[in-house]
Amino acid sequence: MKRERSVGRMISDYMNLALILPVSVVVGYGIGAALDHVFGTKFWGVFWLIVGVIAGMRDLIRKLNKEFERDKDAG
Repeated sequence: MKRERSVGRMISDYMNLALILPVSVVVGYGIGAALDHVFGTKFWGVFWLIVGVIAGMRDLIRKLNKEFERDKDAG
């Protein structure tokens, strides 16, 4: 018999999902901006911004698939 998840746990899970993409983008851009500052270029900011978006989308899709599998198994 599976236990129901508490409201606090569900809020925590969904807040985590909501923050994955923006945090990945900010971290990627931060890395790129730091590299641009060090090397005096403009390329790394855009490159790492794109890498952050891709990483955030990948992680978001992975976590959503895991959530759907858990719901499918419970139902």
